Amino acid sequence: MMTDDMLVALYLEGNNKAFDILLNRHKDRLYSYIYFIVRSRDVAEDIFQETFVKAIVTLQQGKYNSDGKFSAWLTRIAHNLVIDQFRLERNENVISNDESEVDLFNNSAYSEGTIESRMVNQQVLKDVRRLIDLLPDNQREVVYMRYYQALSFKEIAAITGVSINTALGRVRYAIMNLRRMAEEKNISLMLEEV
Repeated sequence: MMTDDMLVALYLEGNNKAFDILLNRHKDRLYSYIYFIVRSRDVAEDIFQETFVKAIVTLQQGKYNSDGKFSAWLTRIAHNLVIDQFRLERNENVISNDESEVDLFNNSAYSEGTIESRMVNQQVLKDVRRLIDLLPDNQREVVYMRYYQALSFKEIAAITGVSINTALGRVRYAIMNLRRMAEEKNISLMLEEV
């Protein structure tokens, strides 16, 4: 099985089949990410197609830097297109938590290797689906990346273009908001404290 970077090199040499393999390898995860954020099949399909068009153009222009993961690079392109889409559609005010400087690095709740942490995360995956659509866009996005795609905060920060502290803060605020909404709706959630 060839690596993504090997397939990119083949594509740049004129092998279009190599790009088809890349597309097939990443299409499901990328489309799921886009759809989860935009919640519209039509918009998700448009952004998905535009993501691969931008990827092709960037590759052909020789601007792709292979020092990172190809999938993270694609997700970053999609993320930027989703942001552009939201800017076009946005008519409502969004409460931002970006101004808050929170240092969460020493919090033991982020110990990914503990059994307790994994159990809590599994429960979150089940319960949070009912409330996640009510979160502000930036919080909904990081919750999806953290709990549904199992991305590290470093990866989330790179994809969303924010600092690790901001990514951590967004997850923290999302969990607090989910807990508050659950209490308002009398839904029992077991959410990891950040």
